[in-house]
Amino acid sequence: MTPWSDGAAAYCDRCGEPVCDRDHTECLAHREMEPPRYCPLCRRRMVVQVLPRRWSARCSVHGEA
Repeated sequence: MTPWSDGAAAYCDRCGEPVCDRDHTECLAHREMEPPRYCPLCRRRMVVQVLPRRWSARCSVHGEA
C-alpha cells in the first residue's frame, strides 16, 4: 500500500481517519486506482501530482509516499 505499510501507519492514507476506528476495505479498493491523500503517520494532507501514467505524493514532514 505505502512505504509505511510495516504497521507504523496510524491513519488511513485515503480518508485520513485513524486506522483502528473503522473498516477501511472501501478505502483499500479505491487506493488501487487513486494516489494517497493523507500521510499515514501524521494525517497531514499530502501534495499530490497526478500525471497520465503515474502519480507522486509528498508529506511536508515525512517526504515522498
